[in-house]
Amino acid sequence: MIPPRRIAILGSTGSIGQNTLNVIRAFPGQFKVTALAAGNNVEEFKRQVDEWRPDWVCLAEKSSVEKILPALPSSVKALAGEQGMIEIVQRKEVDLVVFATTGTWGVAPLLAAIQAKKQVALANKESLVMAGRIVTDAARENGVKIIPIDSEHSAIFQILNGQDPKELHRIFLTCSGGPLLHVAKEQLKEVTLEQALKHPRWKMGRKITIDSSTLMNKGLEIIEAKWLFGVTPDQVQVVIHPEAVVHSMVEYRDGSFMAQMGVTDMKGPIQYALGYPHRLPAVTERLNLVEVGKLSFSLPDVDRFPCLRIAYQAARGGDSDATVMNGANDTAVEAFLEEKIRWNEIPELIETVLSRHQKCENPGLARILELDRWAREETTRLIGQRSKAWVS
Repeated sequence: MIPPRRIAILGSTGSIGQNTLNVIRAFPGQFKVTALAAGNNVEEFKRQVDEWRPDWVCLAEKSSVEKILPALPSSVKALAGEQGMIEIVQRKEVDLVVFATTGTWGVAPLLAAIQAKKQVALANKESLVMAGRIVTDAARENGVKIIPIDSEHSAIFQILNGQDPKELHRIFLTCSGGPLLHVAKEQLKEVTLEQALKHPRWKMGRKITIDSSTLMNKGLEIIEAKWLFGVTPDQVQVVIHPEAVVHSMVEYRDGSFMAQMGVTDMKGPIQYALGYPHRLPAVTERLNLVEVGKLSFSLPDVDRFPCLRIAYQAARGGDSDATVMNGANDTAVEAFLEEKIRWNEIPELIETVLSRHQKCENPGLARILELDRWAREETTRLIGQRSKAWVS
């Protein structure tokens, strides 16, 4: 009998983390949840620990860990912060690490997992956007295959698996168009938070839903694809596909196209990553193309959604451009979620911060984190100036 694959999930209380546990629940005996790590959603984390009984647990803050300690069995080791996650991913009892964290929190643990030669299932965009060169170099040096969980990159990974990368001509990242696809350009400055959070296809966290509304989500994915698949930004084409059935496509140099299709459900790419290199029985509904009826594709309007244009420029620029863009975007989106700025100010802020940063080629991790901090601080400062201008 094959022993169960031992899994650590970093970001277990978020949507990807919870869906990962849903997939594992469907295959009793095939997986063992060895470790769980999360931010500070203590109540949900308690429920997960009670159900899965992991050997190690980790929360972002020590104060949050102290809240769960009384309920933990004596056999469970409780850790805190980034260092706690690093300790978890290095454990010999862990076979596969699912990176479902958001933000910069996942970069150092990801590198630690790669250096420990763990199999990696990656949903954390920021790790590749900020430190793509460092992460992919480390993966290559340690013989680690990064299995993407994003539906688009999972699709491309599946299509390219076993193919000669030199035969690839172009990648097509599909995009539903987000909640504001049909809003006229002159109305975008009046977009409400409620409108921007109303995604027509995917149920996601608030931050990624706003990124979808600005198309920055696709911009981040361009940079991810650049590092994951060794392509130039100009080899990556974003196409609007409202039906969200084709999760992405590849065009080969002979003109042949290959697409990966499926229902709109994140459990699909998660299941593929957990079972890789094997395919497990479907936990999602089956795709019925007759019911879908038609598949349509169009090009995005970068005048209405300038974040996509900005992301292409950052992808073509030096490594520091992507780091600064990501930090500025995170901060601007947070301000919009708190209703401190308007939706159309998000790209304005990103572009301003990008124009002010000192470019840096091939920065190390310490420099990347410095650039990220600077971008967030500069964006916050600009937001404060705008707020004062509104008051006056």
